[in-house]
Amino acid sequence: MEKTNLLYEGKAKKIWETEDKNLLISEFKDDLTAFNGEKKSNEAGKGALNNKISTELFKLLEKKGINTHFKEMLDDNNMLHKRADVIMIEVIVRNIATGSLSKNLGIEDGKILPFVLVEFDYKNDELGDPKLNDQHCIILELVDNVEELDILRKVAREINDILKPYFANIGLNLVDFKLEFGKDKDGNIMLVDEISPDNCRFWDIKTGEKMDKDRFRQGLGGLKVAYEEVLNRILAK
Repeated sequence: MEKTNLLYEGKAKKIWETEDKNLLISEFKDDLTAFNGEKKSNEAGKGALNNKISTELFKLLEKKGINTHFKEMLDDNNMLHKRADVIMIEVIVRNIATGSLSKNLGIEDGKILPFVLVEFDYKNDELGDPKLNDQHCIILELVDNVEELDILRKVAREINDILKPYFANIGLNLVDFKLEFGKDKDGNIMLVDEISPDNCRFWDIKTGEKMDKDRFRQGLGGLKVAYEEVLNRILAK
């Protein structure tokens, strides 16, 4: 499958059209951004690591019955997937309080939440990805009806139920993660984008070490080493 036209370039990926109108190619970039693009850098090999990690996790979720856009990994930096109309809602799943949840609400950093928290953010960089409630989503026409929001929450929790014990078995706490969804040509909702240390928080169960993009956000260094460790644990499972 060959790339034809560049359809979109975001902070982490380029999206290419192919000769098949129903299939696209995501090219994973080495760029790093944080705080809505205010902090930027580049880490050689980061894109390939995210592609490989996402490939393994998409394959796992497909086996467990989650509908995703994934087709195959073409090479280190390129993934073939189904075309989707992206729903402009970021679905945030939280198991442990940290980051903006602790900052905005004063919940103790590292506190295990009494239940899985699912939040919606508006996928809009210019507005800073603000929080959404159901009424906002309907007013902005991000979904067709409230039932679609219920589907997003349900599938997000199902994904958490699969990934949380999976990562626990390789010594990582799945602290929180961001999901994106889209609709295929028939209007079916499916998981899109990626699942990687760029949009998940992983803490080592024994040491508490952060194994995700917080290493870049917080200036800890060692980002590529951490991503490589996550991939190695997945492949060794």
